[in-house]
Amino acid sequence: MWDFATDQDYQADLDWAGEFVRNEVEPLEFVIPNIYDVSDPLRQELIIPLQRRVRDRGLWATHLGPELGGQGHGQVKLALLNEILGRSNWAPNVFGCQAPDSGNAEILAHYGTEEQKRRYLRPLLDGDIVSCFSMTEPQGGADPREFRCRAVADGDQWVINGEKYFSSHADLAEFLIAMVITNPDVAVHQGASMFLIPREAEGLTIARSPGLGGEPLGHGHHAYIRYEDVRVPRENLLGGEGQGFLIAQTRLGGGRIHHAMRTVAQLRRAFDMMCERALSREVRGGKLASLQMVQEKIADSWIEIEQFRLLVLRTAWLIDRYKDYKKVRKDIAAVKVAMPKIYHDVVQRAMHVHGALGVSSELPFSRMLLAAEVMGIADGPTEVHKVTVAKQVLRDHKGVDGLWPSGHLPTKRAAARERFAHLLEQEIGNL
Repeated sequence: MWDFATDQDYQADLDWAGEFVRNEVEPLEFVIPNIYDVSDPLRQELIIPLQRRVRDRGLWATHLGPELGGQGHGQVKLALLNEILGRSNWAPNVFGCQAPDSGNAEILAHYGTEEQKRRYLRPLLDGDIVSCFSMTEPQGGADPREFRCRAVADGDQWVINGEKYFSSHADLAEFLIAMVITNPDVAVHQGASMFLIPREAEGLTIARSPGLGGEPLGHGHHAYIRYEDVRVPRENLLGGEGQGFLIAQTRLGGGRIHHAMRTVAQLRRAFDMMCERALSREVRGGKLASLQMVQEKIADSWIEIEQFRLLVLRTAWLIDRYKDYKKVRKDIAAVKVAMPKIYHDVVQRAMHVHGALGVSSELPFSRMLLAAEVMGIADGPTEVHKVTVAKQVLRDHKGVDGLWPSGHLPTKRAAARERFAHLLEQEIGNL
């Protein structure tokens, strides 16, 4: 039977997390410049005690198994928690599930050596360091077939050369996990590999660190990196040679669901602000809420948020059921396609209801609109995921031979008359 209820014990955890994020975490955004900067003493003084409280509650890094200090929660439970954490950009760090560290931790847990786990994984899980996932290339965009960053074996080392773009937090990271071509003579899905690269590796240079729109030019944390004869030991190849895409899809599949549920939190935040404004603002002798155009914005937004949330939860449930991201590829892609559009639409409506104040820097809507566009590009652009959805859907359908489609009414009528001809003749004979 279908059941949309959450078990009482976990609901109590969610209720605690909701109050904790609202009262303890959200205010930090106004006093900590960068939640990823572990060298900031103020950040450490404020964040570490909160992380300790999350651990005591048993909600630290719940995406990881008990052997790594987590709860091993499935995707549905993670989705419900992330729906709360998404209210604050700082909350995932307080709960030990921030990107890209959460995905990088999973890679290290599965493919790292014992020494690599000691040096990088344990401090990463403890929140003492941050990491970087270095995949996108400036000329490649969303097409990995254009990747040019290469690794060549040389004795007991790999030598890496090339460039990467939008490697977030590389300037603050202790290490990077980079996707690099190791065999250019085969399809990229068989020729790409993953490497663990220490940040201090000789030849690794950050050319510049672009920011997002609205940030001052030259100030940001999405690095443009050059790898120039960067040497790493053989064992820094994570997984087998040519398994880069397999590893990447494993980490990205769950990550897209987490992004989606955090987006639900942002949608609800914008929606709540829109409703509050509609019930507060006086115009033409009445509240904004009395105007049908505003009512339409509220109705459309509520319906779209609920539809999107159910799509995400169903996809999370399918991942838990099959435990195979390939079987849920279509659903994950559908979530990715839907996410930026609903994010944009709900936020834009909320912005308009707030008028001039809505477009000012005194409300979060401008940043949220930019975040919606980021969600349409990060982890693969919307257009690519639409193609994936279409291809996966078409596998469950087939064409027809002949001139007329299967829904052709004259053909269906003729077939029905032929099937029931004896009854029709009998009826005519009785007239």
